[in-house]
Amino acid sequence: MEFRRQTRAGMKRLMAAPVPLYERTEHFRIYEHNAIPGLFQTADYAASMLSFWIDFLDSPNDLEHALETRMERQKVIYQSSKRVAVLLEEQALCTWFGTAEVQIGQLDRLLAVMGFPNVSIGIIPMMRERKAVGSAGFWIFDDSVVCLETPTASIEVTRPQEVAQYVRMFDVLREAAVYGPGARALIRKALAAF
Repeated sequence: MEFRRQTRAGMKRLMAAPVPLYERTEHFRIYEHNAIPGLFQTADYAASMLSFWIDFLDSPNDLEHALETRMERQKVIYQSSKRVAVLLEEQALCTWFGTAEVQIGQLDRLLAVMGFPNVSIGIIPMMRERKAVGSAGFWIFDDSVVCLETPTASIEVTRPQEVAQYVRMFDVLREAAVYGPGARALIRKALAAF
């Protein structure tokens, strides 16, 4: 699904498109290599990111409405029936969107979200032996669909055998991740750099 076509009337439509999928998904598995996932973004971090995409896609500037819709999507992480398993490359903690203050706020938010009982966050350290490298970020919704984003489009994978391969890749990547105190230490290390 081409982003430019979806954003002709503004970014709000693009931000609203996945809401039904989010609402029906019970188990999210998210791998991100260079950014904090939208489900955990602060408004300032999301605004910095969306501002770039509005300009890049030459979309009408509806930042306020798009941001409101993006933040509304986060309500799923507050539902105890939802399970959210996230793998982040350590690099994602150090990729800036906005000012240093925005990044500090985002890392603080990530520490807070780690305390949610239905959320699991693993961070893959940069200096660690591993079996695999994910070539792109991807989101697995239950075991039915995988979504990936390129600079120009969103790709949805629905063939069961391909979805199973993404689940397998997620499991392989998870082997290199640290959780709990180890993950918090990596976030605090990134915070200290600011």
